[in-house]
Amino acid sequence: MNQKFGGTIGRTMEDSTPWWPDPEQAPDGAPNVVLVLLDDVGFAQFGCYGSDIATPTFDRLAGDGLRYSSFHTTALCSPTRACLLTGRNHHSNGMARIVEQAVGFPGYNATIPHENGFLSEILRNNGYATFALGKWHLTPATDMSAGGRKDRWPLGRGFERFYGFLGGETDQFHPDLYHDNHQVDPPATPEEGYHLTDDLADMAIRYIKDLRAVSDRPFFCYFAPGAAHAPHQAPADFIERYRGRFDQGWDAWREQVFERQAASGLLPSGTRLSERPSWVPAWDDCSADERRLYARMMEVYAGMLEHTDHCIGRVVDFIESLGELDNTVVMVMSDNGASAEGGPQGSFNELYFFNFEPESLEENLARIDDLGTSRAYNHYPWGWAWAGNTPFKRWKRETHEGGVTDPLIVHWPERLGRPGETRHQYLHAIDVVPTLLAEIGITPPAHIAGVAQSPIEGVSFAPTFDDADVPAPHVTQYYEMMGSRALYHDGWKVVAFHPLVNVDYGDGRDARAPFDQDDWELYHVAEDPSEIDDLAAVEPDKLAEMIDRWWREAERFQVLPLNLPGGGGNDRRFRRTRYVYHPGISALPEAVAPNLRNRSWHLMAELDLASDADPDGVVVAHGGHQGGYSVYIKNRRLHYVHNMLGSSSSVVAASTPLPQGVETTARVVFTATGRFQGDVELFYGDVPVGNGHVDRTVPISFGVEGFSVGYQRGAPVTNAYESPFAIDHGVLRRVVIDGMGAPYRHPDGELRAALAQQ
Repeated sequence: MNQKFGGTIGRTMEDSTPWWPDPEQAPDGAPNVVLVLLDDVGFAQFGCYGSDIATPTFDRLAGDGLRYSSFHTTALCSPTRACLLTGRNHHSNGMARIVEQAVGFPGYNATIPHENGFLSEILRNNGYATFALGKWHLTPATDMSAGGRKDRWPLGRGFERFYGFLGGETDQFHPDLYHDNHQVDPPATPEEGYHLTDDLADMAIRYIKDLRAVSDRPFFCYFAPGAAHAPHQAPADFIERYRGRFDQGWDAWREQVFERQAASGLLPSGTRLSERPSWVPAWDDCSADERRLYARMMEVYAGMLEHTDHCIGRVVDFIESLGELDNTVVMVMSDNGASAEGGPQGSFNELYFFNFEPESLEENLARIDDLGTSRAYNHYPWGWAWAGNTPFKRWKRETHEGGVTDPLIVHWPERLGRPGETRHQYLHAIDVVPTLLAEIGITPPAHIAGVAQSPIEGVSFAPTFDDADVPAPHVTQYYEMMGSRALYHDGWKVVAFHPLVNVDYGDGRDARAPFDQDDWELYHVAEDPSEIDDLAAVEPDKLAEMIDRWWREAERFQVLPLNLPGGGGNDRRFRRTRYVYHPGISALPEAVAPNLRNRSWHLMAELDLASDADPDGVVVAHGGHQGGYSVYIKNRRLHYVHNMLGSSSSVVAASTPLPQGVETTARVVFTATGRFQGDVELFYGDVPVGNGHVDRTVPISFGVEGFSVGYQRGAPVTNAYESPFAIDHGVLRRVVIDGMGAPYRHPDGELRAALAQQ
């Protein structure tokens, strides 16, 4: 009983004085804070940043606020989110890459230390209500399940309410939803008009309504939709608005965007348009079929982005209807540059890219009418990513400006007025926390929940609110992403590109080459923001100075040792050789699900068929329409299906129905016969009832659709049933998976084999 009591306590109420502890109070006049963090949206894709995509909400906020031309991120989602919410660099947070690519070193373990307090924790402890909606992607992958630790879920890091998804992406029509700390189903189906971003906007408005029903305390709303990350999916009417709008192609579109950027004052004087790289084909060199497909893929993306703007507009309009928009800080930004993960041809199914599988133009064309719908998992080709980052080089995951320069809009009429101006000072995502704390009037705490806090590494950019010419407060910033490195210092930048493991630039560069073979480039970005003039050869002393500074920053911020995804050190603590499951568990992410890829295994389902219950339903399923496998019973017959990235399915079905009136086991035995292929045998007890061969299995990832037992979560793996196709729990007692052999290896496939073990 350590709480101090300010009243008096006698023997009765007559000689006692009641007293209530004061709740935490926000500073007088503290604003609401709304952080809108978009996903994979490039520098040039808002209307107010030069695009012809309709983004009226973002344009309005910029027109009544400030637009920044030199806001920087880390080049990838989880790292930027960690920077944005803590004010510390991504390696300082252990978040060098996405959480699924963690390795066992301090800068790379995907475990944000509690001494790096979140903005949500600070604001909650200072009287704010705190909400998180949408993408999280900051929990270690091994804890992203209902049975995992919750201390690094949103509610464990200062958010009082959460509605969204934990992973890096999700199907917009069949999302992997969580509400607070438990898994939930979407409130409607795609056929009923469901889309995740609409749902997130509805819930954000509901959270604010709930708060205002009982309190006038300020709120912090972290709104991070899955948009516009792949899969690019949107309501059909938004997509159709762009029919024919991108037929001119990425070359012409990019030039038009650049002209608008320059005319609007977005770009510093003298900025030039960087050239098209050799690995991006000229639009005119694409075939007629390619142009038709690629234009449609961009139409879908544009529809998704406009729809996102519309949904965020509903939240902004609701805050305005309360009379609170003038004293609400709204910041809109993206987590990295536009994404090239669709590869040179784009993709009907983004998982082709993550599984190193080549795309088929014919197959993509055959499915062109499904793009953007619940039947696709699509991503545009990298020509549109390059154009989406106009005027810069490269894209997401790389440390040239196209990967790390993003839009930032700040709207706060009570503090800023309505200037509608542009700021050119260099900023970084780690600067958001100190800026907000300084403006609200909160001193960074020395302790949070008894944990001593590390220094915030960003600096406030509040001086830029009032002065367009004030020197940039952020002078030095390192970058590292998947082996690519860069350093900004006082208007100069060095950058070294390291090839990515699953990208072919057509020039023979190998991701496994030593880091010291990478060439360093030098740019005076204060005068050359689009990195056109490489000065490495003519400024050798400056180059050496900058490289040396990068190494010092790397040591300071836990960047070392340099390493690549899949290169060893991956977390194997939760891998087992035998798994026992009971039906109805919450779906498991890949990090803790049984890894049945590229190896032999044995599955046994214990069934009680003594009752009259219908035995049909899913025994286990992992993945969805974009790829995966399912073991299920239909018409009393055991089935195994493997969906190869939505392009083909291999089905093995029992020749006879299950027996009646007995307890038995249904078994599936998979024997790897080569790299990513194998034989399947089905048994009732020890009696063989079916066999077949799978020519090609998904090699690396089934995506975000989890592993479920006794039902199918999300979109089904096969059209043979509709989700959830749940089996009666009285019939399915438990499932045992064991007999898993070592991954099948091939002399030419060491890299793939290593990645397949993730």
